[in-house]
Amino acid sequence: MTFLRKLLPHPFLTLLLTVTWLLLVNGWSLNSLVFGFLMGWLIPFVTRAYWPQHPKVRAPLKIIEYVFVVFYDIVVANIQVALIVLFKSNADRKPGWVTIPLDLRTPEAITVLAGTITMTPGTVSADVSAEGHALLVHCLDAEDTNAVRDEIKTRYEARLKEIFE
Repeated sequence: MTFLRKLLPHPFLTLLLTVTWLLLVNGWSLNSLVFGFLMGWLIPFVTRAYWPQHPKVRAPLKIIEYVFVVFYDIVVANIQVALIVLFKSNADRKPGWVTIPLDLRTPEAITVLAGTITMTPGTVSADVSAEGHALLVHCLDAEDTNAVRDEIKTRYEARLKEIFE
């Protein structure tokens, strides 16, 4: 291990935590910057034993596209869920469980996919199979569970496969 890697085990996480701290304090000062950097350095440094390997990101610029797709989907899903809750009777709703077979194999990619599904209103990731080959998702209103499965696979999983694998 190089000296720099020992000193700063996760530089991107350090940067992310520092920026997050500055956003949380809602202001910029030298004290906030120094404290944010110290916490951004200390947290990855203390938890480095739990990170045996660094996640391999094959296409980092694709992350930007993925974030925009997810933000758009969250906004659209919020509107759809509001319409379902306000105007669709309980008898007309079709909640359902969808099993999504996964082509993803890295734990980081599967975690991002499950988190994305859970962040999108109307869907919740409930379980991952023991081998990591399938994801169980609950949908608030799914007329066609096959369409939901296909949409998740093409919209999210394909992009994550480009990013991580």
